[in-house]
Amino acid sequence: MHEIGVRETVNFLGLTFNIETLKMTWLAMGIVILVACLATRNLKAVPQGWQNFVEMIILWLHDQIDAMMGRRGRMLAPLIVGLFMFLLASNLIGLVPLMASPTNDLNTTLGLALLVVVIVHCLGLYFKGGHYIAHFFQPTPVFVIINMIEEIAKPITLAFRLFGNILAGEILIIVLLKLMPIWMPIPSVCWLAFSIFISCVQAVIFTMLSMAYLANAVREEEHAEE
Repeated sequence: MHEIGVRETVNFLGLTFNIETLKMTWLAMGIVILVACLATRNLKAVPQGWQNFVEMIILWLHDQIDAMMGRRGRMLAPLIVGLFMFLLASNLIGLVPLMASPTNDLNTTLGLALLVVVIVHCLGLYFKGGHYIAHFFQPTPVFVIINMIEEIAKPITLAFRLFGNILAGEILIIVLLKLMPIWMPIPSVCWLAFSIFISCVQAVIFTMLSMAYLANAVREEEHAEE
């Protein structure tokens, strides 16, 4: 068991890299790619196995996208599905002994949050142009300060929410494993089951909030055209 919060780092060209986070991130990406390959290698009209599992996730996310973002949201479906699958795999990796979730590192969660926010602003400018910039000054120009603070707070709250919940869950599992005798596994098993539930919920929350932010960049323009 390694110390909590202590990570193996490597310095390269003046930059510091967390090797453990990088390895776990690539592992999470590999799991997502493997699941995608298993789900699509033998497609059937009546889905079974991995195809059924992945199709359930995709259909559910498509329903959420249509409800929140409208028809234009479908162009973002690959991003949303990929984000959710990556988060789900990343959150669950940390529940495996001797492994750690990439999402228990603030660098990962903040990077994902900043990616979402940058895409939001790019889409806002693409679909709405000057009107997107003007909305920061509404209802009065004074509100630009409040609106800018809100925009800065979005990636911070999005990142810290996921980071805090995943890290806390892994810490408590380690503590329980150290405190509980080997003949008394029930509390640890119960907490492990709860952590799996929390990992899934946090993946859903991050994805849904990302869709809500993205919807502001595409939904209103679509309504205006209708």
